[in-house]
Amino acid sequence: MKQILTIAGSDSGGGAGIQADIKAISANGGFAMSAITSVTAQNTIAVTDAFDLPISLIETQLDAVFTDFEVASVKTGMLSSSAIVETVARKLCEYTPPALVVDPVMISKSKFPLLKEEAIDSLKTALIPLATVITPNVYEAELLAQTEIRTTDDAKAAAKTIAELGCHAVLVKGGHLIGNSATDVLYCDGDWEFFEAERIDTQNTHGTGCTYSAAIATHLAQEKGLIEALCAAKAYITDAIHHALDIGHGHGPTNHFYFLS
Repeated sequence: MKQILTIAGSDSGGGAGIQADIKAISANGGFAMSAITSVTAQNTIAVTDAFDLPISLIETQLDAVFTDFEVASVKTGMLSSSAIVETVARKLCEYTPPALVVDPVMISKSKFPLLKEEAIDSLKTALIPLATVITPNVYEAELLAQTEIRTTDDAKAAAKTIAELGCHAVLVKGGHLIGNSATDVLYCDGDWEFFEAERIDTQNTHGTGCTYSAAIATHLAQEKGLIEALCAAKAYITDAIHHALDIGHGHGPTNHFYFLS
């Protein structure tokens, strides 16, 4: 069984962050390992507090995993400060995992900042150039590319700009684009690919970005090519949203194990 490491924050509500990653990796046939960067007080309504773990503890978590397990791929999520971003990037350069999915988590649905403004430059210069694929949503892509995104053409332009930061591929997710379908735009080596799915009428979408990127990392770990991995992950996240759980009093989570019900 392929071993996948998630480096991200903890969600006490269980729908996003490390908890969502572990569920998604497991549901897609991988063995999940984790290095927690931050602890958040969070539910389906809002993120109300967050605490970053000491850099030394983040380092020792990463050392513990990489020195014992055969890490087939890594995904990153919430890396809230420059110090955390740079530490994670340094350790990834040291251990050189075969694949890296960067989910540039910046802000929660309730507008709680999950990435300090001062850390954006570190993300651009230290981490993104290491990525096999980076998976921003529209709002994250707007911040990274410094441009407004409303249409698929806007997403294409932003993806090309982000790719200039040095990553192998950019996937701008289409959940917030205008249109009847959720079309994700991939820019890789000068070529475009589009991943379409029906737009599902639900408010229960908590943790979709975490879940999607963790699924991509899992399929890359299984030695699938990027396009094949994205197709498999897209099908999974679409079904997980279609069967989303109406629990809590806000945005309920996706159903990671919908196929067991």
